[in-house]
Amino acid sequence: MRILILGGDGYLGWASAMYFSRRGHEVAVVDNFTRRLMHLERGTDSLTPIQTLPVRIEAWREVTGRTIEPFIGDIQDWYFISRVIRDFRPDTIVHYGEIPSAPYSMIDVHHAVRVHENNVNGTLNVLWAMHEFAPEAHLIKLGTMGEYGTPNIDIPEGYFEIEYNGRRDELPFPKQAGSFYHLTKVHDSHNIMFACKIWGLRATDLNQGVVYGIETDEANLDDRLINRFDYDESFGTALNRFCVQAVAGIPLTLFGKGKQTRGYLNIRDTLQCVELTALNPPVPGKMRVFNQWVESFSVSELAHIVQQAARQIGIEVTIAHYENPRVEAEEHYYNPAHKELFDLGLKPHYLSDSLVESVIRRVVQYKDRIIRDSIIPRITWQRGATDQYMAITEIEASETPAEEARG
Repeated sequence: MRILILGGDGYLGWASAMYFSRRGHEVAVVDNFTRRLMHLERGTDSLTPIQTLPVRIEAWREVTGRTIEPFIGDIQDWYFISRVIRDFRPDTIVHYGEIPSAPYSMIDVHHAVRVHENNVNGTLNVLWAMHEFAPEAHLIKLGTMGEYGTPNIDIPEGYFEIEYNGRRDELPFPKQAGSFYHLTKVHDSHNIMFACKIWGLRATDLNQGVVYGIETDEANLDDRLINRFDYDESFGTALNRFCVQAVAGIPLTLFGKGKQTRGYLNIRDTLQCVELTALNPPVPGKMRVFNQWVESFSVSELAHIVQQAARQIGIEVTIAHYENPRVEAEEHYYNPAHKELFDLGLKPHYLSDSLVESVIRRVVQYKDRIIRDSIIPRITWQRGATDQYMAITEIEASETPAEEARG
């Protein structure tokens, strides 16, 4: 299979490129290094010392004898991405090529607009290029469970049957995005569905939960192949942040009551899910939706899991409650379906089996690279930039978090 991976220098993109290449597929990656540039902008960095894409690709060739073809450019550039799709002739396009950060999209109007332009316009270019040059290809688009929000009813996989005024129909489940970033994913879903309907394209929208983990079988082959690990306020997940705080001796920053619940999966399971999706494409004209997650946890549960895991290797961890920088329901019902990928054969990994060995010990290995002042959040959903800094400074100066941690 010829597989084109958009965002192939990123966390999931690089892992997927190696995964598919090792299994004998012809793999090409597209990237313009936006993620690396945004880290420079924010004064942050991956905890793990990742190599440049040319070094990674050469190391992969040396270790495995296999090649990954790079295309360097921006999918917002129609002439670039249309030429890539025309010339490479992919059977499958795996689309990770978006700015993946809710906090980054909430910094100010300029960042919100940038995220929309990058994500929505880039995806539109990909759809048009498929229509013109690869109409038989299968688009696997990384969405997010954040599209749904936290409704007070069960969440189906994309569509649900509804009865209204005596008539029934199957419709897309209503979306309640929680940030401008999540809204770009909603717009993408609508645009992809429309393109499938009018052009007969085939696509799968993977509404993914929160991914964790550093290690994959391929990345462990050579230190030059190691993947990125983000823990900062813009690109790090709560679980990554907790693991770094535990190793750094910083009380875990539990936002609000800590009862916000989300779905989680190991990066190895993401790779499985994308492969299962690629090997089982939908019929032309269909946009499927798979909810891609394995286990659900509240933020408080995660904090205590990290606390217990760190204790196994002699690290004592305290937990502090901070003002929640986001506008979100802190106590809510959460029961999303996730049947389809399991039916295709997903064999899951569980957090309790992998947190110490594949995450915390790796954080310990690179603890000298921790940028401590990049962890505490300064981006909030409601205040302006100056107020954001002042509010968090007041929280840091307060004794409340320490008192709550001791309690």
